[in-house]
Amino acid sequence: MIVVRNTLAAVLAGAFLSPAMADDKEDLLKLKKQMDGEREELLELKNTAVNLVELFVEQGLLDKTKAERLLNKAKAKAQTEAKQQLVKEQAEETLADNAAAAEKGPGAGAGKSKSVYVGYVPEFVKEEIRQQVRADLKDEVVKEVKADAKDEKWGIPGALPEWVANTKLTFDMRVRGADDFFQEDNGALLDYLAINEEGGHLPARSHGKEFLNTTKDRFRFSERFRLGLDMKIADHLKAGLRLATSNIRNPVSNDQALGNTGQSFEFAIDRGFLQYDFVDKKGNDWFTLYGGRFANPWVSTDVVYDPDLSFQGFAGTFRYRFNQDSTRVKTYKAALTNDLGGRSGINFGPQTPDTVFATLGVFPIQEINLSTSDKWLYGGQIGADWLVQDASRLKVAAAYYGYKNVRARRNANGSFAYDWTAPEFIQKGNSMVPINVNDGFNPRCTNAQSAIGQGCLYGLASDFRIFNFTGIYDIDFSGTHVVLTADYAKNVGYDAARIEREFPGLLADNTDQTDAFQIRLDVGDPDIRRFMDWNVFLSYRYIERDAVLDAFTESLFHGGGTDAKGWWIGGSYGLARNTWVNLRWSSTDSIDGPKLSIDTAAVDLNVRF
Repeated sequence: MIVVRNTLAAVLAGAFLSPAMADDKEDLLKLKKQMDGEREELLELKNTAVNLVELFVEQGLLDKTKAERLLNKAKAKAQTEAKQQLVKEQAEETLADNAAAAEKGPGAGAGKSKSVYVGYVPEFVKEEIRQQVRADLKDEVVKEVKADAKDEKWGIPGALPEWVANTKLTFDMRVRGADDFFQEDNGALLDYLAINEEGGHLPARSHGKEFLNTTKDRFRFSERFRLGLDMKIADHLKAGLRLATSNIRNPVSNDQALGNTGQSFEFAIDRGFLQYDFVDKKGNDWFTLYGGRFANPWVSTDVVYDPDLSFQGFAGTFRYRFNQDSTRVKTYKAALTNDLGGRSGINFGPQTPDTVFATLGVFPIQEINLSTSDKWLYGGQIGADWLVQDASRLKVAAAYYGYKNVRARRNANGSFAYDWTAPEFIQKGNSMVPINVNDGFNPRCTNAQSAIGQGCLYGLASDFRIFNFTGIYDIDFSGTHVVLTADYAKNVGYDAARIEREFPGLLADNTDQTDAFQIRLDVGDPDIRRFMDWNVFLSYRYIERDAVLDAFTESLFHGGGTDAKGWWIGGSYGLARNTWVNLRWSSTDSIDGPKLSIDTAAVDLNVRF
């Protein structure tokens, strides 16, 4: 051991300084006293280590069985090393005796002399040995304790049940203040969702709900609170659950308005899903399968899908990897996405650089009772994601989203067969046609509900089959990212001839308005995690009325919905760790519908862990 080796070295060094006879009683007593002192120090260190382990047991950081195993392991190791050292010292002593006998010549006996020489050890040498022994022993004990703690998972995670160690908790909260500024000469817009809910224009008007607000400035506060759990079920299989404030009926917002006369917030299950990842021996995931209600799986922007929108159904992403042995690929750390990231409005989809990927999904939108005509969304996307250079990343994706059974179908007089074609939720902008119309003879749409020629129940005029292309180019300038995003969407499901045939003269403007695009520039930190992190963005957006479903597009720009064009500017700044403020300003106008000019300012205070 180190103690014996250092002591032997010091003794040999002292032998050269001042040899003395072993029968010198006074020197032997001093040496014995010194050895007793060093033995006391070693015992003190031993007891300290034992007491430290016992303290771990008392505090619950280490169970008793592991503690006993650790002490027995240390004891066995010490015994083994002591025996090995003893054998070594005996062998060295034998060699020294033989060498000494050879020097004295033939016939010289090793046991004939009654005197041995012992070196005198100076006080400063002994003190140096003492300090060295203490330091070496301390380092050795600490290293062994740390190694065992790491291998055996000491501490609270090891003391808690397995399911706790396999559960990851996420939390985020946002308090928003938003102000909408309307021009006084804006036109009137019908609130088709309220008309459907009230049963016609006249009852909606009597409750002040027939028209949307387009002229009165509005300031409001809202809050969003989300708590998520990701639970490891088995290798590569996890379950996710997220609770959130919600108004339940709005799929693109988890916000809860402040100012409800002290009533409690609604709290709902926002997500609940299973996720399976197929991972090879190198740790690369080749495909991911989702089932339930989960986050947006597509590479997309909020032109098509609002950041708060969750998808219900099944989806799978399949990847072909290349350059996976490259150091830059292995060390690349992707930014957070919509849920907790600093670049809200851009969903990056699969975060796997140097891959070609494909995503497929099928999502039920609305189940229709006593019918096989449920509403569905079928989607497919192919794309590529690669690190063009060390500091640049390019991601492109092309997608097709096909909606089934979402367009309106006209009821016959007195029939309710196609009432189910009315949407459960809309914002504004899409072309709407009456499913039930008051023609003077329809008992399901009477003069008590609507005027002649008006409807009592409305649905979407167009089918929606959307092609979407998204490109993202991210350049890293020593930690400051410059991101250019381009997004284009085209609805090829609009059929003016069919609409006129099924709803003759009931659509005021039956022309094809089905294109949408956005150009966006982001500069700054990809995530806002620390104090003084920052980013800013500037974008121009153009969404014609039937380019995308107005129910699912962004809910803040232009007050939500389609038939909108304008500029959007904003930025984020880190106030503290995982705390940041986000400011946005948009100036928008309608494209071809009634005049609607809105300027919107929004300030968000965000926290997360």
